[in-house]
Amino acid sequence: MPPILTFPIAEIYVPTKRAKTLDADRVEALAEDILENGQTTPIRLREGKGRYVLQEGLHRLEAMRALGEDAIEGYLTRARLH
Repeated sequence: MPPILTFPIAEIYVPTKRAKTLDADRVEALAEDILENGQTTPIRLREGKGRYVLQEGLHRLEAMRALGEDAIEGYLTRARLH
């Protein structure tokens, strides 16, 4: 398992296809949970062109953004080779 790192939220790109799955109620519930318990599950990212590309954790990312956080914990994974 790769180490948990901290990433600037401003440098994370969310692919359009993934952004369409956003559920505002889930984001709100997660934001409340993060306020009480902190971020318990890291997101998963891969390196893109000068930025990080979100692979998993859209609702956690948006909850942290809604809370005004500048950074989020996550794993950096290698891009899958097709």
